[in-house]
Order: sequence, then structure tokens, then C-alpha cells
Amino acid sequence: MTQTPTAHTPAQEQARAQFTVPAQHPMVTVLGSGDSLLRVIEKAFPAADIHVRGNEVSAVGDPADVALISRVFDEMMLVLRTGQPMTEDAVERSIAMLKASENGTSDGPETPAQVLTQNILSSRGRTIRPKTLNQKRYVDAIDHHTIVFGIGPAGTGKTYLAMAKAVQALQSKQVNRIILTRPAVEAGERLGFLPGTLYEKIDPYLRPLYDALHDMLDPDSIPRLMAAGTIEVAPLAYMRGRTLNDAFIILDEAQNTSPEQMKMFLTRLGFDSKIVITGDVTQVDLPNGTKSGLRQVQEILEGVEDVHFSRLSSQDVVRHKLVGRIVDAYEQYDSKNGTENGTHKGGRGRTGAKGSKGK
Repeated sequence: MTQTPTAHTPAQEQARAQFTVPAQHPMVTVLGSGDSLLRVIEKAFPAADIHVRGNEVSAVGDPADVALISRVFDEMMLVLRTGQPMTEDAVERSIAMLKASENGTSDGPETPAQVLTQNILSSRGRTIRPKTLNQKRYVDAIDHHTIVFGIGPAGTGKTYLAMAKAVQALQSKQVNRIILTRPAVEAGERLGFLPGTLYEKIDPYLRPLYDALHDMLDPDSIPRLMAAGTIEVAPLAYMRGRTLNDAFIILDEAQNTSPEQMKMFLTRLGFDSKIVITGDVTQVDLPNGTKSGLRQVQEILEGVEDVHFSRLSSQDVVRHKLVGRIVDAYEQYDSKNGTENGTHKGGRGRTGAKGSKGK
């Protein structure tokens, strides 16, 4: 987009920018079906006038707004050139990243196009990519560190992206197996009352991991890979006494580990292996009085070489937009009332509900 100043007004100087969409990109890919993408941009910059004529897009308004609108269209074109379509969500996130960069609140040089076009895994006709800047940094940290903690609220993709990196590592022969584990918090007291074998009782705790696997691999291949030991899904208690070599290991729902369990798990690390630990410290299901191993380990391992903590927030939620607002509302309530996840600290009952797929 080219930007030029326009006539002065009593209020402020106006700027104008004009952009020509290359002929190989149909306008519907830039503006969206029914101009849905254009409306997202107009909503984000209500004081600017944006006009479209043929394949020409122009914007008039405050110089700062016009400059940002120019960058939005430039970033959109960089994404479209890769063959990836733009969505309303992607445009909203691009605008948020550019505004953060402009305001000096962004702490890195990454551009929206760099974030949105980073492919992790292509499977069954779809590609898994990070959708936010923090997600990209989380994925990059997994590439560059042996142990990575992904900590954040439900829906931020922390487990799903870790699973995608595990499958990618297996397919590229970086590791020989994937080990997925979760603590079965209530197994000691409540599962004994359920019908079925031990595996049938524990299965509901592991089901979200199976669901993610089915998204990323041919479902027919999963039983074969599990029978061969290439993929293992097991409760955390099954890790005790083992040394895990040449493996990509994911501990999910880590907020429900005790400090002893967390230490036990971390010391399972063998040669040529990688560990990713995910959890949400605001949703702890441990009995009252039991300290969360995920909370404690941040105090112990912060700053240790080759250990990285990636922290995601409500801004990284990739579920329904309302989920992010719910997370923010709980944080505001807790801050105002001195509570934890809406419950008085030290009170009776569970401190939160389990998250689900998409962590």
C-alpha cells in the first residue's frame, strides 16, 4: 500500500493509502465472503474510511490508523501468497499483533504472516499451525529446548500443539516413540466404584489425548502403532521406575500432579528425548491441602538451562471467543475478591473443573 498525506483539516492531518490487489488473487480472498474480512478491518479502525473499487483498496484517515491498515493488507497478501486462506479470526489476530507492535507492547519482531504461515503438521487434508504470537513462541521453544512447560488457560492450544509437534517428530524420525500421560487424580478413591477393568476405569482421563491423536493420524494406524509401543497412552503412575529414551513425552493436566509426582516424572528423562508439560494452574483438582507440582516447579526450575516456560493467556484462546472472556472475567473476580478460580482459597471442594481437548 502506498501512503500519501492529504489536505490539512482543522482537527488533524489526514493521510491516504492505496493498495492494488494482484490479479492472481480474487478480491473475495482479500475481502471475504460478503465482505466479511473487510468488515473486521473497518470495525477495528472505525475512524478511517476504507473504499474498494475493482481491485483497488483505499483508506483515508488518521496517519497512524492508515499506516496500520496498510500493514494489515500487506500481511494479508503475504499469507495469501502461501495459498493459505484468510479468516475473520486470522484478520482479528493480525490486527491485534500489529497494534501491539505499534504500541510497544509486543516483545518480539515476529509479524502476523510469520505466525500464521508456520506449518507444524499436515494431516488428512488440514494443516495445524499456531494462531497467535505466544503459540508460535511455544512451538519454537519445543524445537529449541529439551523440557518445555506450556502453562495457560483452557483453549490456548497448549496440549494440541504439543501433540502435533510429537507426531511431527515421530514422522521425521527424530524420536522412535510418543508417550502421552496424565495424572488420574481421583483414581485412589473414586474409580474403584466404577464398573470395568482398570483400563476401562482410567480411560476417561486419557480420552482427550486419544481424540487429539485421531485428529492428526490415520485412525486405522493408531491401534497398530499402540500395539507396537510406538505410541503409548498411560496414567502418570505408570511412569514410575522407568527411563524414557528416544521419546517425545507429553504430560497433560500437570496442574494435578503433586510435587513428588512432578519430580518423579521429570527424572524419567532419558537420552535423545524431549518432554513437554502442559497445564492450567487455575484449574486444580487435587484434594485440599495438596500443593500443585506445576505451581511449585516454576519456582524451582525457572532459569535452569534447557528448560523453558511458555505462558499463554486469554488472548491465546482459540476456542469460541466467549471462552477468552470467561477466563478474563474469572481473573478479574479473583483479583477483586481474593479468591482462586472463583472459590475461596482453602475452601472445601474442588478448585476447578478439568479442561478438555484443545489445551
